[in-house]
Amino acid sequence: MNHALDLGSRKFWRLVGKPVDLAVDHSWLRAPMSRSSAVGDGWLSAEATHHGGTVDEDAATADPSAGPAPGLLPAMTILDGPGFDASRLDPRIRDFYEHTAAWHMEVWTGWSPLFWPAGELIARLFGRRVEQLSLPMRPLDVAYGMDSRVRVIRNRDGEQVGAAWLRTLRPSGRYVFSGCYSARRLPGAAQPSVHVAFPLESGNVQVFLRPVNSDGGGLVLESPPGRFGQDGAYVVVHDDGRDFAARVPLHETFRLYCDPYGVLRTDHELRIGRTWMMRLHYKMEHAR
Repeated sequence: MNHALDLGSRKFWRLVGKPVDLAVDHSWLRAPMSRSSAVGDGWLSAEATHHGGTVDEDAATADPSAGPAPGLLPAMTILDGPGFDASRLDPRIRDFYEHTAAWHMEVWTGWSPLFWPAGELIARLFGRRVEQLSLPMRPLDVAYGMDSRVRVIRNRDGEQVGAAWLRTLRPSGRYVFSGCYSARRLPGAAQPSVHVAFPLESGNVQVFLRPVNSDGGGLVLESPPGRFGQDGAYVVVHDDGRDFAARVPLHETFRLYCDPYGVLRTDHELRIGRTWMMRLHYKMEHAR
């Protein structure tokens, strides 16, 4: 039954998508895929092999004696361009992305009543079983918080080419998501975007987020509506020896800011078209 569901979903995305060449013409869409239905962190070694490099050891929290904590990005300056200047960011926001493992997060969640039934169905049939994109459906699901691990993927020269962010629920240890974070420039774009890939069996979900400075040193990351090849969300599947990709009408906005009490916070909204589907709020605190 599970195999039929997964195979059926790949056939659907093949039908609505278009053929892509991930090696050359559409290399901006090349991202890790899982070899098994249960994703977890099983994709990491294959991704490191693709880059001819290695994966750093687990980093759940920052140990000051072990050096700087790893981050989702090696430096926020790699996103600099006409629409974004990392030097304008609040230092705490820069530190969060450059040393993510040194931060603890609390999260609150709320679903639109319109989309909650569909979200619950997807969580039951796919998310929890495949250990990927298993978004919390109820506020109490995250009452005990989440554990967070960051593992850096390096190329043969030792440079960071990606970072796995592995998040699990306490106390169950159930995966919420495992994503591969990097900076990537889209075709014809004036500056890089934040690229997040969520591996799935023989495929993945990818989001390209446009960085924008906001007032008071804040940061906005957004995947807006647009054409194929622009910032937004994509599904990529490998089926019968060929690759297919489709742009999907899922849009996200992250607003990072420091509140009047000096606490780093994020408002995160997911939308289908123009209608909000889910809202999350994060409170981030430095572990040191």
